[in-house]
Amino acid sequence: MDPIGKISPPAFIQSGIDASGKLTGIMVFLNSILRLVFIAAGLWGFLNLIIAGYQFMSAGGDAKAVGKAWERIWQSLLGLLVIVASFLIAAIIGILFFKDPTAILQPKLQ
Repeated sequence: MDPIGKISPPAFIQSGIDASGKLTGIMVFLNSILRLVFIAAGLWGFLNLIIAGYQFMSAGGDAKAVGKAWERIWQSLLGLLVIVASFLIAAIIGILFFKDPTAILQPKLQ
């Protein structure tokens, strides 16, 4: 027999959502990590694009070096395009299924 009784946290704390419908706990952490990954990927792609441009300018007419620089430029642009397209696809899926373009990017429970 417990003198105090059984204490359990409210349901909204257990589910990761507070009373106003905003995310809490591990969901906020995962959302922050995902945003950090996208920011790092965008910065990495932009930095690669700058480095590839420098390689292109310093190739000095060497066809092999120019080819490598163009390859790196296209890979950087493709990587940036994939990052942007992922946000666009998430917005389209949010519109189709939830009638809200931010439903996947900023989830809320009502």
